[in-house]
Formats: sequence, structure tokens, C-alpha cells
Amino acid sequence: MELSEKTNIELVIKTSRSVGIDISDGKVRRTSSRFCLGVEHGDYNGTELFGVGTDRFIWFAYKASDVGRLRLFSANFPDDGVVDFDMAAIPSPRSASVAHSWARFVYGAVYILRREGYKITKGIDGVVYGNIPGGGMSRSASLTLNLILSLLDANAIAIEDQLRIVDLAQMVENDYIGSPCGKLDQIMIFLAKEGMGTHYNPATNAIRYIPLGAGAADFRLVSLDTGTVRPGLEKSTYRIRRAECEELVALLQTAGYKISCLADVRDKPLYDKIVAQFQTSHPALCSRLNYIYHAQQRFYEMLEAWKRGDIETVGRIFRADGLGLRDDYQISGPELETMCDIARTVPGVLGERMLGGGDKGAAGALALSNSVDALKRAVDASYPIKFPAYADAYALHVCKVVEGVKVYDNIGGIT
Repeated sequence: MELSEKTNIELVIKTSRSVGIDISDGKVRRTSSRFCLGVEHGDYNGTELFGVGTDRFIWFAYKASDVGRLRLFSANFPDDGVVDFDMAAIPSPRSASVAHSWARFVYGAVYILRREGYKITKGIDGVVYGNIPGGGMSRSASLTLNLILSLLDANAIAIEDQLRIVDLAQMVENDYIGSPCGKLDQIMIFLAKEGMGTHYNPATNAIRYIPLGAGAADFRLVSLDTGTVRPGLEKSTYRIRRAECEELVALLQTAGYKISCLADVRDKPLYDKIVAQFQTSHPALCSRLNYIYHAQQRFYEMLEAWKRGDIETVGRIFRADGLGLRDDYQISGPELETMCDIARTVPGVLGERMLGGGDKGAAGALALSNSVDALKRAVDASYPIKFPAYADAYALHVCKVVEGVKVYDNIGGIT
């Protein structure tokens, strides 16, 4: 176990003692963050997806309880105190009473598992802590997956179908929280393998693991956390963009086009025909299609570049996607784009763009390893001047590719 891993697990265990939650003889489940290489915002538009798990985590130390209650504490939100509730008394979905509390994910995990027919009778006593930046690297998906897996474990329920776990985690966010997320985050975290890229094809529900080609330049994935607080997807531009894409699909179907999602617009003659027909009447919707169409074309070039270890081409495509997200999809924000503008000036930064749902949160960069220090210096010199309100909040996180889920069975053996 790495020193930083042990330190963070010890923090969780120490916190459990300070708040009076007994997790002795329990387990620790660690779930990762994710770094999407393509196609960001493609999941709800039906595109193929590719990304990796990254080493910013949620740690959950817990043990099963026989009293039918959950008693949980978040070291990230200490002011919320211990979340202690009877599993028979869960707030209704999208309840205003828990809309601003991290506990909505706890309630949602129990609610969805029971709704889907799983016999959740044993509760959990536990403490959670995470160091995933808020916005861009899928903190909510990591937490939701961790809670679901831990509840299933506590109740001795095994689900062999991995994509069923993904579906359950998405249901928590869609049906209970009210967040219109797709499956990108859950897939890229739950199915992540160390040192591998995860390729998901929604047409066949197939998962492939693709190693980075031999001879690739030594590079790092860097999260450029703007220090801003991004609202949940249910409260952000993400919801608007998803609705716009669905509006365009409905419009095209009414006009006689045989498509079910924007990813079905794959060939250029079809794309050109749609744009010619609707550009004047629906320019914004055509701009959304423009991003998805071209990102989908670039996706296959990016996969081939990853396979042969051409990380420079992967970075170039990552950058092109970022410009499309900024200009055509219009899902970014000023703080995110300032980070990207700074990164773009640094030699050895191969590509940069906003990450995740948009508006606020973190951008990301692919940088040669020997350029990471220069990137940090450039951000430190420029970003606080442009956004002094976030001078004490922004951060750079240099990440590596890791396994999405890991379990330590013996808490006592850790300390």
C-alpha cells in the first residue's frame, strides 16, 4: 500500500473514532475518479466512450449493522454531522429537504436498490472521505458506486453483471437526485483497469481494455481545478444541453430522419443535409450537432493513436474536442477556459480542455512529464491574477491511471 493511500485510510479510521462510529473489523472500499478522453458529453448522445480511472479517490470505511439503520459521517462535510436514519424512513426522490446535502446520495443508494428488488435489510456504520476535485472528475459517481457496492456487500448480495451496477448507480443520480447524467462517469470509474484505457460501445454494450502503445512519450494527466464550486448536473447547463440534443433528435425524427440519437449522424452527406436544412431555423441546435459529429469522427483517430502510443496525437484531439466544447457545445466557463488558455502556452502541454459537466470545476491537460512543473508555474503566475477570488482554492492534481475499485478487508491490519 502506498504511503498516501495508507495516510488517507488512517484519516478515515481516526475520524470514525472521533465521531463515535464503530468500524472495527470492517472494510475500506476505494473508488477512483475518471479522466474522459472521448467523447465528453457523448454518453447521452449515444457515442462510443474512452477514458481511464485516475488516482483521486473516495474512501469508505464501514461495517454492516443489524439494526436496519445507516450511520454515516463525511470527513469532507463535517458540519452535516452524523447522517443517522432508519432505512424505512427515506425522503422521497428529489426531496427538497436533502437537495443540498451529500446525504442525498446515501438515501438514493438505499432507495434505488430496494426499488429494484434487492433485499437491503442490513444497514452500515461508516465514514467517507474523498480528495476528488468538485466538478470534472466525477466525484458524485465515485461516491454513488462506492455506496451501492458497500450496501450490496453488507447484505451479501452478489451481482455478476457489471453493467447492472453501472445502471443502478445511474438510477441513483437520474431517478433519486434528479441529475440527468449518462453512464460515462460510472463506466469509466467502475470498470477502470490500472494502466489501461476503457472503451465502451453502447451499440453492443461491449467493454474493451486498450493498453497504451509501446514507446509512448512519458506523460501525465493533470487536473486543473479552478477552485470554483460547480452545482450538481441537475442545476447546471448540462441539463440544458442534454435537452437541446433531445430536442434536435425529436425535430429530425419528425422530419423523417431515421435516427434515435445524435451519434446516428455519422456520415458526412447526412450531416451536411441536416445542417443545410436546419442551420437557419435552429442554429444553436446545429452547433450542438457540430460538436458531437466532429468529436465522433476524431474519436476513432484517437483510439488508434492510443494503441500505437502516439500520445501527441491523443493530446491534439483532446485539444480539438476542448475547442468544440467551448465554441459549439458552449458548455464551458470563464475559469475553465482561463486554465486552458494558460496551459496552451506551455511547451510540452499536448492538449487541454474542460472536464465533466461544465460551467465550473476542473479542466484537464495531457502534458509531457518534464513539462508539468512549467505548467504549474504558469498557472501560479497567471490564474490568481485573473481570478483573485480563487487564489487560495485552485489546485493542480497530477494523476496516474489506476484501478477503479479496490477493497481492503481488514481495517485492523491497516493501522
